[in-house]
Amino acid sequence: LVWFNAINELWNAFAGLLCHQSMVLAINSSFVDPVLQYESQLNVTEASFRMLLALPNFGKLRALGIGNEDLEDQESLYQNILHIFEDTLLILVSKDLYKLQILREMVLWVKEERLNLQEEALTIISRVLCFASKKVLGDTSVDAPCLGVLAAELSLLCCHAENDIMNQASMGLHHLLCIAKWQKGKKGSSHLSEEGRGPSEMVAGQDKISVGNTLLPSLLTDFVWTLLMKLSEASFEIASEAASILKLTLQYHSQKVIMVSKIVNFIYKKLRDDPSHSMKHSMLRVTTLLTRTSPKKVIFQLMDYPVPADDTLILMWQAAGSEGSVAPLVLKTILLILKGKPGETEEDMEEKRRFSLDATNMMPVAASQALCTFLPVGSYKKAVAQFFPHLLLALMLQLFYSSQLRVMPQDRPLYARDALRALLNSSGLQEVDAALKKKNCWNQFSQALYHQLGVHLIAKTLSEFNFPQFPETLHYFYKISVEGPRRSEDNIVTIIFFTELLNNFFKDPFPEEFMVLYKNWINDSNPVVSKLSLQKIANMAPVINEIENVCSLLTSILEAFHSKEHTVVIRALLTLRKLLCKLDRVIYSSLCAKIASSYCPLMDHNNGGIRSMAIRHFGELLKDMSQFTWMLNPLALGALVPLILFLEDKEIRVSKACKYALRICASQLRWPTPVFLKDENYNFELVVLNICNHLAASHESHITDLISDTLGFLGSSRLYLRRGSVILGWSFLASERELLQTKCPFTVAVIEKTVRDEDPVVRELAKKTRDIFREIAHTMTSSTIKQTFRRWFKFIYTRKLKPLYNWPKDYTHTPADPTKGSKEGFVEEGEEEEEEILIKSYRF
Repeated sequence: LVWFNAINELWNAFAGLLCHQSMVLAINSSFVDPVLQYESQLNVTEASFRMLLALPNFGKLRALGIGNEDLEDQESLYQNILHIFEDTLLILVSKDLYKLQILREMVLWVKEERLNLQEEALTIISRVLCFASKKVLGDTSVDAPCLGVLAAELSLLCCHAENDIMNQASMGLHHLLCIAKWQKGKKGSSHLSEEGRGPSEMVAGQDKISVGNTLLPSLLTDFVWTLLMKLSEASFEIASEAASILKLTLQYHSQKVIMVSKIVNFIYKKLRDDPSHSMKHSMLRVTTLLTRTSPKKVIFQLMDYPVPADDTLILMWQAAGSEGSVAPLVLKTILLILKGKPGETEEDMEEKRRFSLDATNMMPVAASQALCTFLPVGSYKKAVAQFFPHLLLALMLQLFYSSQLRVMPQDRPLYARDALRALLNSSGLQEVDAALKKKNCWNQFSQALYHQLGVHLIAKTLSEFNFPQFPETLHYFYKISVEGPRRSEDNIVTIIFFTELLNNFFKDPFPEEFMVLYKNWINDSNPVVSKLSLQKIANMAPVINEIENVCSLLTSILEAFHSKEHTVVIRALLTLRKLLCKLDRVIYSSLCAKIASSYCPLMDHNNGGIRSMAIRHFGELLKDMSQFTWMLNPLALGALVPLILFLEDKEIRVSKACKYALRICASQLRWPTPVFLKDENYNFELVVLNICNHLAASHESHITDLISDTLGFLGSSRLYLRRGSVILGWSFLASERELLQTKCPFTVAVIEKTVRDEDPVVRELAKKTRDIFREIAHTMTSSTIKQTFRRWFKFIYTRKLKPLYNWPKDYTHTPADPTKGSKEGFVEEGEEEEEEILIKSYRF
């Protein structure tokens, strides 16, 4: 019965395989989609292979005592069945080498089955590969993407305990490599002459046709990836063989492996999930070998995990760090990562390039922690010395970023600080680290407000110990300063550290190449940088005359007056004043007009402190240059309007500054100091009239420009400026005869707009002024009266103007007129009565 069943199974298999072969041929000739065609043929082939598995075991049949003659017939049938299966595979491969992928699947099926069938199946695989290796000689292109995976499977079988299986696997691998060699584009006649090579030569990379030399990078990557999967096999023997082949391949050909990041990520996940993995050492060795040829890819991947790093990640860092030959490349990659800002999103980045797939970039924090592992490694000592300045600046910047970071818990270690300490210790600067620890510098870096002082202390302490890296550090910081940082806030760290280095190794003033940097920093986009630069320049006041191109430096300070940051403008004002006090008078005089004109816009600044300072410093400038009368008189007159109007400023400091500057102007213009500027006698309208009287006498030609300046303040948002400009504008116009005659209609039109002002006091003042001008204009239309007016007008303008508005309204005491009876006065005693009559008549 057993014999009958065996015969029946053989014939059924024979018929089934013939049927399957017909199906394969039919599909091959169809126009089915290639993907569907392959899947269908794979399913048919697998069904055929399962039929082979169901065939009887002839060893068992012999044990039953069946005759040899009967067995020979059945074994012949059995061989025919195997040939049919082999022919089916040959048909598939002859049509398309892509179908070699079926062999890859077949190897996996073979490993699951009994030993005798493994040998027969491998023989078929070897023959099909041999056929394919001959077929490719006539093909212009080879499409066989499965060669890498198939080579890995055959490589493992080359180490099989059974010699027959090992030999068949070796032959199959040899033919496969011949195909790969042709695929690579190397036509050689040696593809059959190497058949006698042993498996060890095939795999170890020492033969001309070795796996690493022959496979294309993508196929070699598949080869490595497949072997990496085998490290997790349940069979320790297979895992060990895979580890050995992996080591040999990567030792000589790791530079050809692509998808390095994927491999590193796989190893990390495997070791994280199973810290006691039996092949742990082999996986870490793979990391080391990949780092040797692809350090950038490995390091980037190792930095793209959550921080703080777990034990598995630290182990992989150690594995990567054990390859000292690529230490410079590793540190370069880490420095590249440290250019990033922790917590920075893609929208915040100037360059739309991301290193990490996370929503926020935390790779710089991981890189800082990794440096704590890499820097102490002995083989990294030379590379650390090479990149000392780069690492120093990068870590100080990371400390700065970390102090601003909000996504990190407050109790999280400052890895940038720890890495900075590791850098000092690995660079032979243990004494510097100890000194900073004694100053409690390290402990305070967690405080955001301490960072600038901390950077200052680091630079100062390094200088105190005359650190040997000073030349290259200074050169690097200078280079960075010239090139400019990636972010404006980076300049804060640079200027603090750079300034302290220069303070300790150079005397003021710094060499010109350094002064240029400070001049550029004055107008940096970051206000902190601007103020630090201005502060350092201010400290150079005692040696200001020794600085080359001092005019250019002062011009840069004047440009800082335009800053939107109030504190920068204030610092620029203070710095300029400090320098001007020591500046050579010849140079001072050449810049005097430019400096004075820069103060004028600040007199109308929206910040009271800046207004008062600009006004007071303008007065100081007039006092400094008092001997240059011919130069300063136009400047004093040009600033007269804001100096008068801001007397009414609500901030006392601004009003006091105006009084101070006006006293200096009066002295400069050789006017007597108005008694009305004194606090106890102060009256705005009387001050205005006093100044206008003197202008009419000595600087009549400037009144037109002064009126123009005054009209500009009628549209001011400040109420007191609009009120004051109405009074001042009228007073200027009334003090100049020709203007009053020619500009009367224009003045009425301008004042008409002010009559509609929202403030009732401004409206009242404007209305009173408008009515006066209308009366004057109407009176001038009569030719007779016009002639009389002109005759009397000349007479009036030898008189002194009198108050019109009684400003302020509650002002009851008018002090004695300081000009009455003096040479500067304009009133003659005998004509006083006539003057009063005319004033009353014209509401003048």
